Amino acid sequence: MDFLNLDGKKIVIFGLANKKSVACGIGRVLVEAGAEVIHVVRSMERARTAKKLFPESPIFTCDVEEEDNIIRVRDEIADQVGGPIAGLVHSIAFANYSEGLKPFHETIKKDFLQAVDVSCFSLIAISNHFKDLLARDGSVVTISISTTKMAAENYGYMAPIKAALESSLCFLAKSFSSFSQVRFNAVCPSLLKTSASAGIPGYVDSYLYAEKAILRKKALKTSEAANTAAFLLSPRSSGITGQCLVVDAGMGMNYFDKEIVTGVVG
Repeated sequence: MDFLNLDGKKIVIFGLANKKSVACGIGRVLVEAGAEVIHVVRSMERARTAKKLFPESPIFTCDVEEEDNIIRVRDEIADQVGGPIAGLVHSIAFANYSEGLKPFHETIKKDFLQAVDVSCFSLIAISNHFKDLLARDGSVVTISISTTKMAAENYGYMAPIKAALESSLCFLAKSFSSFSQVRFNAVCPSLLKTSASAGIPGYVDSYLYAEKAILRKKALKTSEAANTAAFLLSPRSSGITGQCLVVDAGMGMNYFDKEIVTGVVG
């Protein structure tokens, strides 16, 4: 018997962009576990990519900036796939540095609010509009970062937005508890080699530093974050809700690694 008990269960994944996406990694793990994976992507271009990667999966489009789109795609999934939906994956983040990367105190209001809308509020909106499709004991998983309290200059204002995303989990879990047992959790990986991260200024240097700080001296794989997400989507994690599971291979406890310190002080 499959340990995850996901065989035949319907899981909706928001956010696949390409084969390097965390959403793609999660989809692959779920397909291997026998789940019926439904992908929701931002555009028709991404829908074509998703169809190549997951030829057996239903593919829908939805730009979450417009809440009406979330309602529309909910209705399309209800009509074409049906329920109950055992799990939702929210793997969506967006930052528009319209005037380039600035010191945090010079953050542009419209850019910040757009990033909050797409990267954080969309989780709340998707959860709300899909609540009647979700199984009573369903699971909702979002993707955050390993720490929101480290002021990495090249990450701009996204860490505070991820902090808001993480804080939303306990409020969603609490409000849903009045009519269901749906759980809300986050996977919080350290630096990954994804297409989205490649667009962050100086990311390669940060990635190489992370590799030095990780205990095994080997960067985290996207598949490792995906495996954790699959566990949180499964009934095997039924006792976990409102939590942020850090997946960093020990990076967060090893900043004073001897090799790093020696490289700095000589």
